[in-house]
Amino acid sequence: QVQLVESGGGLVQAGGSLRLSCAASGNILTINRMGWYRQAPGKQRELVATIRSGGSTNYADSVKGRFTISRVNAENTVYLQMNSLKPEDTAVYYCNANEVFSGKDYWGQGTQVTVSS
Repeated sequence: QVQLVESGGGLVQAGGSLRLSCAASGNILTINRMGWYRQAPGKQRELVATIRSGGSTNYADSVKGRFTISRVNAENTVYLQMNSLKPEDTAVYYCNANEVFSGKDYWGQGTQVTVSS
């Protein structure tokens, strides 16, 4: 089992910045890919960014150039730096960890990000 705890959400004005953190614990040696997803009201959960243990990253087109995902393996923590935030970035952001052998996904409890116009 893997446990994920997010922090760092909040309310910010358009154009502002926030940094989300996700701390992983438990059987973390089975985890390769970690990432962030988000879900806005009335919409499906969507990928924001992922990062593998080797450092390769993947971003949704809507956040490229504004968001940066990073990972400190020694701390079992993944970060999402969000700059130039827009009202359409408003959503609950979920941390995700994917187990390399089983493909099982683990999710955090979610953290609310609200961007006011």
